[in-house]
Amino acid sequence: MKLNELMENFIQEYLDKNKIDFDDWSINQSTQKGFGDYSSNVALKLTKLLKKSPLEIAEEIANHSNNNKKVFDLSASKPGFVNFHITNKYYIKVLGQILTEKKLFGKHKKLNQKANVEFVSCNPTGPLTVGHGRQAILGDMISNILTWKGYDVTREYYYNDAGKQMRVLAESCYAKYASQVGVEYKEPKNGYVGEYLDEIAALIIEKHGKELTVDNALFRTFTEKEIFKDIAKSLKRVGIKFDVFSKEGAFYKNGSIDSVLSILKEKNLSYEKDGAVWFKTSDMGKEEDKVLVKSSGEPTYRLPDIAYHADKVDRGFDLIVDVFGADHIDTYPDVILGLKCLGKRTDHIKVVIHQFVTIKKGGEIVKMSTRKANFITLDELNDELSSDVIRYFFIMRGANSHLDFDLDLAKDESEKNPVYYLQYANARISNLLARYEKEITENPKIDLSRLIEKDEISLIKLLSEFPQKMEDISESLEPRKLATYLEEVAAGYHKFYGNRKVINHDDLDTSFARKKLCEAAQIVLKNGLSILGISAPSKM
Repeated sequence: MKLNELMENFIQEYLDKNKIDFDDWSINQSTQKGFGDYSSNVALKLTKLLKKSPLEIAEEIANHSNNNKKVFDLSASKPGFVNFHITNKYYIKVLGQILTEKKLFGKHKKLNQKANVEFVSCNPTGPLTVGHGRQAILGDMISNILTWKGYDVTREYYYNDAGKQMRVLAESCYAKYASQVGVEYKEPKNGYVGEYLDEIAALIIEKHGKELTVDNALFRTFTEKEIFKDIAKSLKRVGIKFDVFSKEGAFYKNGSIDSVLSILKEKNLSYEKDGAVWFKTSDMGKEEDKVLVKSSGEPTYRLPDIAYHADKVDRGFDLIVDVFGADHIDTYPDVILGLKCLGKRTDHIKVVIHQFVTIKKGGEIVKMSTRKANFITLDELNDELSSDVIRYFFIMRGANSHLDFDLDLAKDESEKNPVYYLQYANARISNLLARYEKEITENPKIDLSRLIEKDEISLIKLLSEFPQKMEDISESLEPRKLATYLEEVAAGYHKFYGNRKVINHDDLDTSFARKKLCEAAQIVLKNGLSILGISAPSKM
């Protein structure tokens, strides 16, 4: 049984014995001295119900029969906390578990459940920018987290191949083509002007000649294919590969979009006004209705997205995760409403919204614009930095926080750089273990109980938290929390390494136990880094 379950059961046993039906309490990790490793607020919550002081209740609970003395001792403290003091024996037992389970430590057994994670989903109108990069890394790490949790995960990329943007892209490419073959053609309003289109236009000339007209479908299909080929290469460079690619156009062809409009109309949940089709979201708690089809006959994002998500629901996933940029904050709730109106399940859909990225170089902000092409592409970032650094820096802030990506810090190969700090901890362990094997040939019996020093137990405590951390992270879907935890583990290891002599010929038993602690720290670091998709080099 897990530690948190043992502590919760202890509290529940007290409540059951005293016939108290109450569940508004929690157990949290303690950060203050004198409050144990974990503390519960149950006594504070019960004071009104039992008409006793919280400290008196806390003392009653702490003195309640404890069948887990090998795991924790109890105490009460003002103003009324029940404190759990985890025993060294428990931590030593967990250390042995880490050494036995290795790569499986903290990993959930197969759930026999399927999860779908949609991310990036950038229209093929230009190269991936660093803004797209943040979503790509978030989505990939969330997929890894859910795989660790035990889900069978499908990574999915959905994009619009049927809208106005693609028409503008085709016209923009023709403008580049026309310029190169000496034909006059005015660039489309708000067209794309990046150099990548010059290269594609040159390829079209090379493969299809100089006599093409603007209405030739090649300027759409060929351009889309070439840009998407580059997108796939960019993603591969940061270690991302998709299982499924879905196109918006497919939902026009198979009638799904017409079906959505028909069902909403039958249920009197849509209407026509000023030549447009409106979704009656005001009938479902929204302040105003939303447009599904513009007066021009062109659908807004909401309509095809409802059809696409209905398809995902119908595919039978147990969990659906959408990773969106902040520009989707207003639209995704309407998509969820649309699914409900279609009678589709929505309680298994989680939406992760991430904020935008600001790239800083030399203290200056670098501006980005896909259309005007003064942007930093993900490839350009990858030319300057390793995939490991890129992946880590994109999660240095929580998804819902704006991210300043500091290029200067990212290039810094010192402990100021958190990626270097984590990888250095792993490399330091690898070096130490290699030295140990070389210098000490004796192989004494493992006696982990020799680990009694404060920094040793503190490190084991940190390592023991990994399974629960991953449980929590699989709920929050926030990779930043794993990165923060790994930084704490690295700091704990560096502190232990600085205070304790691992290779000690005068005390081989303790030396061997410390070696095993180093191995356990490396196991947890490697497990965590693998989930983040970051390498763990043995040398730096």
